[in-house]
Amino acid sequence: MKKPWYKQFWPWFLIFLPMCAVTGSFITLGIFAQNSVNLVSEDYYKEGKGINVDLTKIHVAKGFQLKATVVSTSTGLLFHLDKGKLPIYPALQVSFTHRTLPDRDFERTISSDANGNYRITLDAPLNGPWFIKFEPHNKEWMIQGKVGFPTDTPTILLD
Repeated sequence: MKKPWYKQFWPWFLIFLPMCAVTGSFITLGIFAQNSVNLVSEDYYKEGKGINVDLTKIHVAKGFQLKATVVSTSTGLLFHLDKGKLPIYPALQVSFTHRTLPDRDFERTISSDANGNYRITLDAPLNGPWFIKFEPHNKEWMIQGKVGFPTDTPTILLD
């Protein structure tokens, strides 16, 4: 006597294969939903207009003949600012932006010693590519650049 369809092997085997694909799709969707990457800006037009303002601030920094470098140390980072035509070494607001991981971005306010050296002590060393921007409190000028950490030789942020 023949068995009913639900007691045979082949129907269940043929149902099992598409169910694996559906289950895998839902698992993949769940992983992507939890680990999204923010590479595209929400307000791209406003940021595009801001680039022109940033360029103006960079030109002001070049007008002051500012030069800046950054190097990794065993305890953190060392910035050197050649103040050019500025009367004093100002306190700076420094922004660190990671290329693809916005949760790692951070800001610090730093002041210099008498030679124009600014030091930042970090809990853990920075690794990989970072975008660094610093400007004084009045936001009159800005210096920015891309740096790959760790770096033993000084990286020029503004020539």
